[in-house]
Amino acid sequence: MRPTNSGNTRHMLRVILAGLLALWPVAGGAQTAQPSPADLRLVPQNETQIKLSFAPIVKKVAPAVVNVYASRKVVQRRQVSPFFDDPFFRRFFGQPGGGFDRPRQRVESSLGSGVIISADGTVITNHHVIKDADEVRVALSDRREFDADIVLMDERTDLAVLKIRGEGPFEHVAFADSDSLEVGDIVLAIGNPFGVGQTVTQGIVSATARTQVGVTDFQFFIQTDAAINPGNSGGALVDMAGGLVGINTAIFSRSGGSNGIGFAIPAHMARFVAQAADHGGKVQRPWLGATVQIVNAEIAEALSLDRPRGVLVTAVFEGSPAQEAGLKVSDLVIAVDGKEVVDPNSFGYRFATKMIGEKTEFQVLRDDREITLSISLRPAPETTSRDTREMKEYSPFEGTTVMNLSPAVAEELGLEGGVFDGVVIAEVKGGSAADRVGLRPGDIVRGVNRQKIETTRMLEAITKAPPRVWQLDIERDGKVSQITLRG
Repeated sequence: MRPTNSGNTRHMLRVILAGLLALWPVAGGAQTAQPSPADLRLVPQNETQIKLSFAPIVKKVAPAVVNVYASRKVVQRRQVSPFFDDPFFRRFFGQPGGGFDRPRQRVESSLGSGVIISADGTVITNHHVIKDADEVRVALSDRREFDADIVLMDERTDLAVLKIRGEGPFEHVAFADSDSLEVGDIVLAIGNPFGVGQTVTQGIVSATARTQVGVTDFQFFIQTDAAINPGNSGGALVDMAGGLVGINTAIFSRSGGSNGIGFAIPAHMARFVAQAADHGGKVQRPWLGATVQIVNAEIAEALSLDRPRGVLVTAVFEGSPAQEAGLKVSDLVIAVDGKEVVDPNSFGYRFATKMIGEKTEFQVLRDDREITLSISLRPAPETTSRDTREMKEYSPFEGTTVMNLSPAVAEELGLEGGVFDGVVIAEVKGGSAADRVGLRPGDIVRGVNRQKIETTRMLEAITKAPPRVWQLDIERDGKVSQITLRG
């Protein structure tokens, strides 16, 4: 027999009721699960969605993005014709002698961008934008201009913190979680390219852990195809919620213009530097007291890994946090606080952005077992007084600033290899004798004329009684070279 209409109705009601019960929260009043951020990433489904605009995000963030003008005064002596050495020509033309005219002062300027990150007018920008600046001014999007003070400069991260001299509160943008970015996420780059005024470009995240870029010591960047051009440096990279996910810092270009390969310093690193500015104005990074190396295919095969991953511990220094935590040579560190590390650069970024005084956890593979080690985060110790000295006497070291080595000095200069004794060159002045000889910051002076150099005081004493011949033993990148020069 064919079912009646009432039978069909009852059947449909049972199906609907079963569906409703399946969607009903479980007993005990539990709420329905909230969609994850990944579930909210949707491809446009219709024409209306395609016409959606980024204007609300720009209106929210643009007032917090500023132009940064940095200037410095440079004194130049311009060489003139040797004819002016003749007294007759000097008297006739009224020019001073000596082959040079009077010193002339010239003002060099640079232009970049910055982001206001707090209502009191704290601005974060790139170090290279304000390097060697005597004066810094910032221009807001509403055309107001203010002088700014330099609070902190950190060349190793290429970041700097400024403070606007003006009455707040200022429009500002909040940091977002740069670790939550995924390849394909839409981002906006806001800055002042070529000095034409505030400009917004749009693109996607091309990569989230790009290393080997060669811009900072901590090479861990967000790569984007949003157009970034000269002048964008220090500007904002924001997500679709208007949060600051990065500080635009560099482009890969042979022509000087954007080729769709731009790099931004992650907000996690920028926040770390900004917090350092709030706590004494000096960046203090935690000291591990160990060295690591990349895991290539050959090492991965030797360790019976399914793929290259993590970093291999090659040395652990006595009395270091690494030794105290139980880290050993040949350990494989695969994650820091649950964040995967794939090479020494990503490992350095994950560890260096931790705050002093806390602890961090390393996930380590040892003898085919995964273990967790808790590392205390404390600064590198200054085991020996640095006794900084400027070498002014005529010698191959004239124009250098030297220090006694210690873990603290090695960390500041970015030296690797666990060398914590001797004398290190911290600075070399351009055009000096040391510069002409080829000495560089980071070089370690091991010996002079077969005499071992242990302190800056010893080195200075030798330069005050120069010999006829200089024999220098200089360590660079773990290799000692001998240089022979005439006195």
